[in-house]
Amino acid sequence: MNTFIKISTSCLLVLSLTAAAQVKQQNIPRVAQMPDLPQPLKIIDYKKLALDFDKTVYDFNAKGKFWPMVWMDDSKKNYPQTVVGLYTAVADIRQGPDHNKGMFHEALATMGATLGATLVGIDKNNSQNLNYVAMLKNYFNKETNWNIMMNNTCPEVALLGGGYGRDWWYDVYPNLLFYAIYDKYPNEPGFTEIARSIADKFYEADVILNGNYEYSYFDYNKMKPMTNQICAQPDAAAGHAWVLYMAYKKFGDAKYLKGAKSALAALESQSKNPTYEVLMPFGAYLAARINAEEGAKYDTNKMLAWTFDGTPICREGWGSLVGNWNGIDISGVFGSTVDHGGYGFLMNTYDAAWPLIPMVRYDQSYATAIGKWMLNAANASRFFYPQYMPDEHETIPELAQVTKGVIGYEGIIKQSSYKEYENLKGPVAQGDGPLWVPGENPKESQFSVYGSGHVGIFGSIIGETNVTGILQLNLLATDFYSDKAYPSYLYYNPYSVSKTVTLKTAKGVKVDLYNTVSGSFIAKNVSASAKIKMDALSAAVIVQVPSNGKISYEGSKMLVNGIVVDYKSQGKK
Repeated sequence: MNTFIKISTSCLLVLSLTAAAQVKQQNIPRVAQMPDLPQPLKIIDYKKLALDFDKTVYDFNAKGKFWPMVWMDDSKKNYPQTVVGLYTAVADIRQGPDHNKGMFHEALATMGATLGATLVGIDKNNSQNLNYVAMLKNYFNKETNWNIMMNNTCPEVALLGGGYGRDWWYDVYPNLLFYAIYDKYPNEPGFTEIARSIADKFYEADVILNGNYEYSYFDYNKMKPMTNQICAQPDAAAGHAWVLYMAYKKFGDAKYLKGAKSALAALESQSKNPTYEVLMPFGAYLAARINAEEGAKYDTNKMLAWTFDGTPICREGWGSLVGNWNGIDISGVFGSTVDHGGYGFLMNTYDAAWPLIPMVRYDQSYATAIGKWMLNAANASRFFYPQYMPDEHETIPELAQVTKGVIGYEGIIKQSSYKEYENLKGPVAQGDGPLWVPGENPKESQFSVYGSGHVGIFGSIIGETNVTGILQLNLLATDFYSDKAYPSYLYYNPYSVSKTVTLKTAKGVKVDLYNTVSGSFIAKNVSASAKIKMDALSAAVIVQVPSNGKISYEGSKMLVNGIVVDYKSQGKK
């Protein structure tokens, strides 16, 4: 879809874009099935929700049934320090100071909440006079000699407490979370050594795997690929590749780049969709980024299709949901497309935005598709929260008070998987918590603390404009270990008519506005705001560059004052 933009301000150079300059937009088939303008449309303030979550959940003096949600774990596993534990779900009886010696808490929860809070501006290494960032070191399992971040400080206790066995994504994903946090806290003592150890382990594992990731998990102590009752998870290669490329950008060690490319090639070589849980979007992002930065030619389109389409060879139906259930659009959430008609999860949806939004910086040909997906996901994700989902679509609306307005249900399902709720009309907000310890976990464990803690990802990315439904998406918020860049935003017009959007810039600083989709400047000397007229169903990627900066070209890259603005420029105009 071509984008035609006009600027109208009192002191700006007015430019028009010609269709000939447009970067052709690529189709993501699953996203094409989603509504252009989801209904009922409402974009909640995810940044405020993230700030409120942190303030509420990390309150050790919180009052109310099942509160507080945090406790201190003095087991000193892996490092001689007391750390915070965060419940996986409300009232999870496996956890807390009085269960399993207080040692059972998940990195998915604590790391996710730490990252989410950090992304919306909270300093978690100095919060309530505690350093929550330093506490994360205890997930680095040196006592087991795995020497990577794991989902628990003590995997054996996790198993006793009803935690998970060896499931590859659970072992890999905490390392992505850690690397993202490390980017925000590069001076945290001990983090550099941990980051190096993780990268070395992943590099060595990739060498041993030698292109074959067809295993249930990898034993990072014995350095052997393993098979168990869980099906093979070849998309673990995406996790290896992402971590290794971030390590390369951080440390400059060429072996990490080699490992990243090797793992990404192993992922790309799959003949069928290898998606298992959360890692495939990172493969798509990395393909676009390495193509842009290193001149590679990975198949981004293939990995995006795998991300969305719900056709994995192992976990049937895992992808992005599409549908309108009884007048409510739920398209854009991630999870199972087949379980009870579709079952989307809060954490998976939040975390998909982490790689998919910054990907557009490196390949703007996906601007329209990703902008459309993000609008649907942002709209539907409010329905995980009891205050936004109609009571008749919830399993336990009468217990919503326990969430204090900051904790959502774990999932949204078309037909409830619980017999007592099977007559509710979809979408039904529910969670799997009561199934983890059947007969013991209370109904309230359907409320997901771990998933809700990742809300800061949305909160850091999503901004509104003067036009309801046209979002300002921050392309830099989750683009970790990126080279120096100017403020960059994605805008998508979901309407069937053109709309005029007011774009705000920093006051007192003059900038020129460059649209990577059109490959041209659309305004000069903007000092506060500009009005942009966007054609129907079109997207723009606007980069705010210093006015009158020096333009140069390096191959397909266009730079201003030596900083890349457009990775897919069509060359000197």
